[in-house]
Amino acid sequence: MIDIDITLWFTLGTLGMALGSVGLAYGFVTLSSDRHREYADVVVVTLIATVAYGLMALGIGEITTASGAELFVPRYVDWLLTTPLHVVFIALIAGAGRRLIAKAAALQAATIVLGFLGAVFATPLKELFFIAGSLAFVGVVYLLVIEAAKDAAERDDVTAGLYRKLRNFVIVLWLVYPIIWLLAPTGYGFMDNETASLVITYIDVVAKVGFGLIALNGLGTLETFDVADATGYGSGDD
Repeated sequence: MIDIDITLWFTLGTLGMALGSVGLAYGFVTLSSDRHREYADVVVVTLIATVAYGLMALGIGEITTASGAELFVPRYVDWLLTTPLHVVFIALIAGAGRRLIAKAAALQAATIVLGFLGAVFATPLKELFFIAGSLAFVGVVYLLVIEAAKDAAERDDVTAGLYRKLRNFVIVLWLVYPIIWLLAPTGYGFMDNETASLVITYIDVVAKVGFGLIALNGLGTLETFDVADATGYGSGDD
């Protein structure tokens, strides 16, 4: 009989991310070489997550917080690296300038770092870091929904549609994470570690592999309509 515990969820997460990486890597065959540089972004995301889940499945990177909760460092390193990559990809699709992209990526990275610190420390620092992280995430949402949307509105309908789909996809999913954070032992312990890990693993796989599939399908559609340089790589705009 298989033991259903946290290691099982991390093992399934490793397999899900690895299979997702293989499937997304097939996109390099279906897309023209001109798209490979921008598309590599989404494949790197699932590869990083595969490594992080593999480490957690092996019990590497687990620490105990001030409140006695188990905290998995590879998970936060994964999010610190991958969520800004998603933000950058979405902003590039919108045709946003480098300053806006850098600001959005930095705020997203700050969201993860502050969330990690909130999980490490006990009350009242826990609440202070959580509020600061939430404000940083509000900044990310503002930049993508308001500022980058102005740039996207100036692009063709196909590119603007892909931007809105990817942006809404990540924002809706990422709104679930702070709720789990609060319910899990990192927050107030209404949810045990096993359940929290199951939910986070499921959302992580959907968010990362799902994002990659939407991006692959969108870039393929852009090629069908012969829309060049969708993400603005190589542009010198500010």
